[in-house]
Amino acid sequence: MSKHQKRVTVPVSWPIARKNKKWVAKSSPGPHSANESMPLVMVIRDLLKLVDNAREAKRVLYEGKILVDGKSQKDYKLPIGIFDVISIPLLNQQYRMLKDEKGMFYLSLLESGKVRKLARIEDKTILKGKKQQLNLSDGSNKLIDGDYKVGDSLVLSIPEKNIEERIEFKVGNLAMVVGGKHSGQTGKIKEIITVKSSQPNRVIISGDKEFETIEEYVYMIGKDQPVIKLGAVR
Repeated sequence: MSKHQKRVTVPVSWPIARKNKKWVAKSSPGPHSANESMPLVMVIRDLLKLVDNAREAKRVLYEGKILVDGKSQKDYKLPIGIFDVISIPLLNQQYRMLKDEKGMFYLSLLESGKVRKLARIEDKTILKGKKQQLNLSDGSNKLIDGDYKVGDSLVLSIPEKNIEERIEFKVGNLAMVVGGKHSGQTGKIKEIITVKSSQPNRVIISGDKEFETIEEYVYMIGKDQPVIKLGAVR
């Protein structure tokens, strides 16, 4: 399997020029799908602009100078997706990966200090002994007791990823849209429409304007205010 992909074939969510070079790095299998992430090397080089080329990026990673969700990472192809936190201790800087109104990834600068991680429950599995395993959007799994539902968001500590809070996927709570033509917008859920067919469930959100999107694009981020620091809008 190729370690690279043609630059013109990368997802539209990657904010990079498509005619500079023929090849770019390809994400390794990991917590995010290839279409919903960027390889770490490109985050360091093209978004943060800490280095000029992939060789320098690999050296910075090998020296343990970049943290992802509070842990040092050396895999330059590690997929970085929505709400992942990138930290650079030497510069006292940390960023959260978000999507803008065009559906493109960007890194939002966060305040220094404690930062928490947001992850959505993608699936639930019942294990032996009736233990409940939550499968999260960042690739992690949690064994938990309680009435957790698919679509709920969990606020996790970094780097331990202990559950600190749950935000239910329900009417009245605050949501962020991370895909489609309303990407980057936030608002309160007004209605959840369950579709009894192969079509996705739909969600009506009331923000500056009322709009409709599909359930897959909706992340819960709070009740009245965001429970995590989203940082400055690009």
